Amino acid sequence: MADYQLSAPRPRSLLRDALRHLLRNRLALAGVIIVLLLIFVAIFAPLIAPMDPAVQHLNDKRMPPGTKYILGADEFGRDILSRVIFGSRVALFVAITAVAIAMLLGGTLGVIAGFVGGWLDALLMRVTDVMLAFPYLLLAIAIVAALGTGLENTTLAVGIWATPAFARLTRSQIIGIKGREYVTAARALGAPPLRLIFRHVLPNSIPPIIVFASLYMASAILLEAALSFLGLGIQPPQPSWGLMVASGRDFLRVAPHIATIPGVAIMLAVLGFNLMGDGLRDALDPTLRGRM
Repeated sequence: MADYQLSAPRPRSLLRDALRHLLRNRLALAGVIIVLLLIFVAIFAPLIAPMDPAVQHLNDKRMPPGTKYILGADEFGRDILSRVIFGSRVALFVAITAVAIAMLLGGTLGVIAGFVGGWLDALLMRVTDVMLAFPYLLLAIAIVAALGTGLENTTLAVGIWATPAFARLTRSQIIGIKGREYVTAARALGAPPLRLIFRHVLPNSIPPIIVFASLYMASAILLEAALSFLGLGIQPPQPSWGLMVASGRDFLRVAPHIATIPGVAIMLAVLGFNLMGDGLRDALDPTLRGRM
């Protein structure tokens, strides 16, 4: 019986070397720490938050940071620290879920287009070109306008917005890998198309997609914040960093902490994912760290 269980030649220590390189990269390590801290805060938000983020104390509205409110109170007297903590749940949920949707949809389209080729490839890529031609915020607004506001619809809109980029990346990876010697040998030994895809082609295209996904999580957080800022994303009273910035813009002169503190949270989250993504890219690509 033909034996076509071939695989790409990979150094056994590649994963170990990548992890070692990532830990030696101080900026990447800082990004990992920020992301892990964000995940920790989101998971244990009810235990960490000092107050209920939805409870209003009208006598304390716009109170500056102090002993009672560590980061101050907003225009309704709600604790900003608690709202920022619970807002991390929204940001992380949108980032992870939207990127997962984009990886699933875009990855499927990219695999089909790259592996099958021909007219189907041309058709799918022209559709993605049309979507990529729209300004990203305009496309997201159009999707939200069609689906409606709210956490689930905002997440779906961000995922659909990111789908063309993942389709393009996956297609390019599939085209580059399907012509390599070990794939050609497996095909010559009788491996069926599905086995070629899931055993030989797709596993070897995952590292760049993982790096791309970590970088796109930062973009997903920014897009959710932008939609919420415009009133098209997360709706009150659910805490969202973008919504908090929008509600505090009218008080920048008298109470700047209402808008600036959630803005700093957005900045740190985006910075963490970007640093982690850059570190993963350097660690998983041997050519970027001097490996032959």
